[in-house]
Amino acid sequence: MYTRISSIGAGMIVLALMGGVAGCAVTRGQSSVGEYVDDTSITTSVKAKFVGDKQVDASSISVETLNGTVQLSGFAKSEAERSVAEQIARNTKGVKEVRNGIVVRG
Repeated sequence: MYTRISSIGAGMIVLALMGGVAGCAVTRGQSSVGEYVDDTSITTSVKAKFVGDKQVDASSISVETLNGTVQLSGFAKSEAERSVAEQIARNTKGVKEVRNGIVVRG
């Protein structure tokens, strides 16, 4: 009896774990969960570097990553800030391309 209950319990745990993995479904164009995790890591790294750089106002610039391509958007106070943000993104590990859509406020 104890063995049967343990087997049922183990089966339920396996099903629950499989459901958790399915919850990480790739829905944004990545071909694998690993790519989604990599993109999330890149986005987090770029944002953290923005916060640590005094030339970039991290709260005014949005970062999104898809398949290693980083999309920057938002507003900068100067062309220098816009350029620094782009360089930070380009120099982040895993970045394949940067699309800089940051607008300089006049």
